[in-house]
Amino acid sequence: MMQFHKVEVDDEVFQYVKNNAEPLVDTFNSTLRRLLLGSNLKRDISISEKVGLPRSEGVLPNLPRQTPEALRHTLEVAFLVIGGAYDRPAATQFVAKQHHVFPQTVLDKYCRQLNLKAREFDRLLDQPELSELKKILTSKFPDYQNVIEDTLSDLAKTKVAGLHS
Repeated sequence: MMQFHKVEVDDEVFQYVKNNAEPLVDTFNSTLRRLLLGSNLKRDISISEKVGLPRSEGVLPNLPRQTPEALRHTLEVAFLVIGGAYDRPAATQFVAKQHHVFPQTVLDKYCRQLNLKAREFDRLLDQPELSELKKILTSKFPDYQNVIEDTLSDLAKTKVAGLHS
């Protein structure tokens, strides 16, 4: 098992590595490794590592099977964005790939079906307690209030903890 170390980098280095990352494939480490050691290295870093979860856990939130597709896609995108794994467009791509649908299908779930624009959804994801997003989703999916509350409350705790670290 490879040992990992925490390293501080300045904004300029961070941006350089970020700009050279392949979306939906690279982690910071795999990008830096490729830049430093060459492109012949394997880039089979699991998405679980990118999200920061142990390999035994899933990448996406554990939602009940009967969760409506629109709610599932919306919560999964929120999970990936708030977890820091992706920005919203990349999270949308990832969720679409997981469900074998087009990214526009996922985008439709959290925009048109919720009567939001993408930038409005981004704003909702930026709120520390996610209360507006909870309210909108609960009004659209009242039978899934507990699923919404549980999933978004866990995300909000992660978000608030990240703000204080």
